Amino acid sequence: MTSWTGRVDGTAPEHLRWHQAVAPYEPGADPGACVFVGFASDEGVRRNKGRPGAADGPDALRRALSPMALPAPLRAFDAGTIAVTDQRLEDGQRRLGDTVTALLNAGAFPIVLGGGHEVAFGTYLGLAGAERAGGAVIGILNLDAHFDLRPDPVPSSGTPFRQILESGDDVRYAVLGISQPANTTILFDTAERFGVRYLLDDDCTAERARAFVADFLDGIDLLYLTIDLDVLPAAVAPGVSAPAAFGVALPIVQAVCDQIAASGKLVVADVAELNPALDIDNRTARTAARLLHRLVTRRVPQK
Repeated sequence: MTSWTGRVDGTAPEHLRWHQAVAPYEPGADPGACVFVGFASDEGVRRNKGRPGAADGPDALRRALSPMALPAPLRAFDAGTIAVTDQRLEDGQRRLGDTVTALLNAGAFPIVLGGGHEVAFGTYLGLAGAERAGGAVIGILNLDAHFDLRPDPVPSSGTPFRQILESGDDVRYAVLGISQPANTTILFDTAERFGVRYLLDDDCTAERARAFVADFLDGIDLLYLTIDLDVLPAAVAPGVSAPAAFGVALPIVQAVCDQIAASGKLVVADVAELNPALDIDNRTARTAARLLHRLVTRRVPQK
């Protein structure tokens, strides 16, 4: 909880900031509330030959969110951080999955703070194992410049969605913000083989992005949103392993988050690839925190 600190102007509702609303999580606390879980890992990034440092992302996200003002009082909790040590990525992903499953079964809205995009496999394991997932059509919407469908034999930050799609589960996967120069032809071919829907960064106008998301939401029951911060332009999100040369404009990404929050289908979310060592003036962390702020404060709970 040491990262949840900041200015205190008062304790009345009109004064509240995030750090005043977040408390340590204990089972049974406020069903329906947001619960943050950290996933301190850059082992997947290392395996994917990227720049390490994402393991420090969870606390940087907490610090960036802490001073933001709340539009209305809310209760939120922090369930701590799962750390990947000694290169034991698969063990960390299983532990994250167990935690997310327990939170979902308790009625919580889990938000996982990464960590490299290997976080996605752990988050998905958690959703797939939850009681509410039984018989439901699960959709994964990835805001990302990359498909992360690499055929590598060793799991990494570049393989999570291929692992998910090869699991045999009935999952629908869509990606908004794909950069053609950042994905080889074999990855586009793999996406086609798995029936992956995608919208190129070149095509991400406000209208087309909204239509893409609306069409995807229509065909699913439960939504898992994963945000890889390299979907944003490098000027907005410099603190990532692979900054985007073009990216999707922040107003469009924020509008997509608002659309998803209002859908009534969002049940779990995560943020990936924040690398504080590469950030400039906490620019990337602050942007990510704003998106999380919107997701939580505007989210319509699942019926």
